[in-house]
Amino acid sequence: MFINNFRANRIDLGWLLIMAAIVRLSSVCRRGLHPLIYQNTMLARPLVTPYKHQEKCHLFSARIHTSHTLNASSGSKAASLHWTAERVLSILLLAMGPVAYFHPGPAIDYSLAAALTLHGHWGIGQVLTDYVHGDTKIKIVNAGLFVLSTVTFAGLCYFNYNDVGICKAIALLWSK
Repeated sequence: MFINNFRANRIDLGWLLIMAAIVRLSSVCRRGLHPLIYQNTMLARPLVTPYKHQEKCHLFSARIHTSHTLNASSGSKAASLHWTAERVLSILLLAMGPVAYFHPGPAIDYSLAAALTLHGHWGIGQVLTDYVHGDTKIKIVNAGLFVLSTVTFAGLCYFNYNDVGICKAIALLWSK
């Protein structure tokens, strides 16, 4: 009886996590990616330079790379929170290693699935932000990234439910 209840709860937890990820990703797609990942780090700032023979100043446009903290736009708070969330997730991943080794279980397996997927999503997203240019290309690549992240999370949840789980799989790799 206990094993059947545990298995039923594990099913509910797995599907709940998958549905939560899909709902979260769909809400992000509706709002756009700008609130989560600050993509516009190249700002156009005016550069005033006077000519030697004229008193009149001429305005030129220069592209200056600034960090998120130097930008005073409305998105800087979101970018700062995103940067902090990335660091917190990295620290949590470091802490999950020993916890997963000493206390493997479904909760840790699904937590690792979510954390690893989110960590990979943010990392690949930053690489794509740096190297992909053009509005259409960015939209296509971001859609592909969301599909990749969703499939990764669903695959890890499937592996956790139908096989030994992430923790025990890593332990089996080290034991042989």
